[in-house]
Amino acid sequence: MSPLKITVRDAATGPVLEVVGELDYASADELRTAAAGLVLRPGQRLVIDLGGMEFCDSSGITALLAARNHAMAARADTVLAAVPANTSRVLRIVGLDQVFPLYPDTAAATGA
Repeated sequence: MSPLKITVRDAATGPVLEVVGELDYASADELRTAAAGLVLRPGQRLVIDLGGMEFCDSSGITALLAARNHAMAARADTVLAAVPANTSRVLRIVGLDQVFPLYPDTAAATGA
């Protein structure tokens, strides 16, 4: 079991949240809090980098949706980068691959 670690950094397109560890019931509020603390401007892109995420349950998916809602309220976009295969499969099954644009990595998501 790996504790969740969230790192925030800036890119030319907007903030990048890097998620490492397990995004589950016990840790999902950490992602909600980190996303809610971001100041987003219209037209920016919030990139959530999941390359280091080891596990994600339904609470984690809900936290990703909460981050998206925060960005939408600011008229910003939200994309997911480096989504692990298991999580990508779940996103496809529930149709969230139609809600979140998916990128192979942060560089592609930010156009770097």
